[in-house]
Amino acid sequence: MHPHRVLVRSLLRWFVVHARDLPWRRRRDPYVVWVSEVMLQQTQVKTVLPYFHRWLRAFPNIRVLANATPARVLKLWEGLGYYTRARNLHAAARIVVKEHSGKFPVTFSKVLALPGVGRYTAGAICSIAFNHPTPILDGNVVRVLTRLFGITTNPRAKSTNKKLWQLAERLVVDAAKLPGKRNCSQLNQALMELGALVCTPRQPKCSVCPLVKVCIAFRKDCVEKIPKLSARPAAVARRFVAFVAQNDGRVLVRRSSNALVKAHLWEFPNLEVASSKTDLIESAIELLGLAPSSLRILTTIRHSITRYRITMEVFHIDSATLPVDRDHSARWCKLATLKKLAFPSAHRKIVNFLAAEGGQG
Repeated sequence: MHPHRVLVRSLLRWFVVHARDLPWRRRRDPYVVWVSEVMLQQTQVKTVLPYFHRWLRAFPNIRVLANATPARVLKLWEGLGYYTRARNLHAAARIVVKEHSGKFPVTFSKVLALPGVGRYTAGAICSIAFNHPTPILDGNVVRVLTRLFGITTNPRAKSTNKKLWQLAERLVVDAAKLPGKRNCSQLNQALMELGALVCTPRQPKCSVCPLVKVCIAFRKDCVEKIPKLSARPAAVARRFVAFVAQNDGRVLVRRSSNALVKAHLWEFPNLEVASSKTDLIESAIELLGLAPSSLRILTTIRHSITRYRITMEVFHIDSATLPVDRDHSARWCKLATLKKLAFPSAHRKIVNFLAAEGGQG
């Protein structure tokens, strides 16, 4: 038997015994697979689980999602980050309803044509939901394949990436040739699962790996040196100031102008500043159009987005003369209303702080 098929058989046997009982594995519904794959992009399983359950309760099928309002979709996604994922899910659901009569497309090319769906996601949906021999290549699979085949070049390099896609395709095609009804689905999930549970970035569990006897990196004692990724960019510190402007029991919020990053979520007036010596009165004037009558620190929030380490100082403003609506994106809201709107995680912390303080600065 071809050595690749021996490898595939070992993976399939291992997966049957060791696969985690994850909710998206209990159904072959392509909608469920699609939602889970999008949520899991750059996000850990433990973080995704509660979001996945809430999403399926709110949007049990693609028609319900398509008919939902953008505000409802963003609220259900609040806190997961990378909000364009939610916007693309919503847009794609509407396309499926309009162009495919609400039935999720089956062919790889039609799945790939949906907003926000790349080669990996299309391959995952087609293989897991429909058992098609379509390859997948995410971070876990890259790690497994580079170690297994002793690939020491940077997997992000064009030639190496092409080779990895070819290997992934060879394995899933070989799986399709073996007896069994769900081999392609299980093979691709097994590759991801092995990377998540055994072939981990640090301290891999080679002693329990079903492929250890054929792993070139293990034989050459270089497992932890592979994959050879380029160095991550250094962390960059950024400082912001935000203002909680209160007027007659209401708080001023606005829609974000950064559609790419925050997908038009709500936020408190804020701006990035160069240093701690920034003139806060001038910053408030720039954002709100006039000088506040009082300004005091409320709280400081620290969080990270990709390589950025962000500090946001939050100040409270009292002024009876603040404009009611300086531009079309601003709203004066009571605290109860703020709880219903979708905010980026840092700004949601401000809402939670106000709620804990009884709505007072």
